[in-house]
Amino acid sequence: MQARAALATAAHQPLEIVTLDVAPPQAGEVLIRMKATGLCASDLGGLNGKAPRYPFPMVLGHEGAGEVIEVGPGVTAFQPGDQVIPSALPECGVCKLCLSGKTNMCVRQAVNAPSRLSYNGQEVTSFCGTATFAEYAVIQEMRLSKVRADAPADTICYVGCGVITGVGAVLNTAQVKPGSSVVVFGLGGIGLNVIQGARIAGASRIIGVDINAAREGVARKLGATDFIYSSEVNDAVARVRELTGGLGADYAFECVGSTALARAAMDCTNHAWGMGVAVGIPGPGQTLDFQPMSFLTGRTWKGSILGGERPKRAVPDLVDWYMDGFLNIDDLITHRIVLDEVNHGFDMMKSGEAIRSVIVF
Repeated sequence: MQARAALATAAHQPLEIVTLDVAPPQAGEVLIRMKATGLCASDLGGLNGKAPRYPFPMVLGHEGAGEVIEVGPGVTAFQPGDQVIPSALPECGVCKLCLSGKTNMCVRQAVNAPSRLSYNGQEVTSFCGTATFAEYAVIQEMRLSKVRADAPADTICYVGCGVITGVGAVLNTAQVKPGSSVVVFGLGGIGLNVIQGARIAGASRIIGVDINAAREGVARKLGATDFIYSSEVNDAVARVRELTGGLGADYAFECVGSTALARAAMDCTNHAWGMGVAVGIPGPGQTLDFQPMSFLTGRTWKGSILGGERPKRAVPDLVDWYMDGFLNIDDLITHRIVLDEVNHGFDMMKSGEAIRSVIVF
C-alpha cells in the first residue's frame, strides 16, 4: 500500500510531502492508520541532525494517535479497530530492565526498529520507531498502548510524549510532595505539563520561568502561582530564592535541554534537600557543569525520559484523566494543521507562537 508522508531528506532542509510505499506488518508489528500527530521539539532536533542514530531520509513524528488496520503474526494484544498511541520507548515486558520495576528503559531501546517504509525503492528510517508524520505506519507491538475509543485522536495524541513526559516527571520521577515548592525552567509543550503535574501533586508554590511573556496566562491557568519573565529579570535564580523565602525551591525542572538552565535549576534549589530534574534533552556532546558541593549537602539531580513512566500502563490512565476533566490538554493545543502545513508548524514552534501544533490527517 501507499501513504502520504512528510519526508526529511537532509538536516536543516524543509520536509517534503511525498508518497511512500508501506510494506505489510511482520511478526510482532501492527499497521496503523494515523489520525493525528503532534509536532514535538524532539522532531525538530531530529530534523536538525541532532539524532544521529536515525539517518536520513526519514519520517519524523513520535506523538501520534491512530487506528489499528492490520496485525502481524503473533500479535494478540491488538485487533483492527483499536485506537492506539505509539511511544518512542519500547516495552518488551520480558527483558531484565522491563522486569526490574525500576525503569522505563527497555533493552530494545538501543536497537532501531525496522522500517517498513520506502521511497523510490530506498528504505526510509522510522524516527523513534513510530514515523507518525505518515498517514500509515508499521509499528512494533511493544511500542503501542491501547486507549479508549471515544477519546479524540487530535487531542490525545499529545499524551504520547508531551503530556506523559511533563506530568510523569513530577508524579513519577521526582515524586513531588504536597505543599512543596516547584520551579519550572522553560514553559513549552513539556514545561507546561510539568506545571500541571505540580498542581496535581499538590505543590503549594509553582514558579514558571520563560523568555516568552505570552506563556504566563496559560501557565497560571494550569496551576502556576508565580511567573518569572526571564528576559526582564537579571537573576532568575535569585528571584526564585526570594519567592521561596530564601531557602530555594524543593524541586526544579529543566525543560529546554539547555545545560546553562540545568545549572540554574540546580542553583535555585534548597541546598539541603533540593532535587533538580533534567527533562529537556541537550544536544550531542553537551556536558553539565555542577559543583561537587551541590550534592554533598544533600541535593540530588535526576534525569527523566518520558517521565520515567512505562507507557502501556500510564498512557491509558492519562487519557482517562483527560476524558474525566482532571487533565487539561485542550488549552495546550494551539494549532491544528494539515500534513502539507508541517513546515509552517515547525516555524510556529521556533517562533514561540505555538505551544503544540497537531497535524490532523
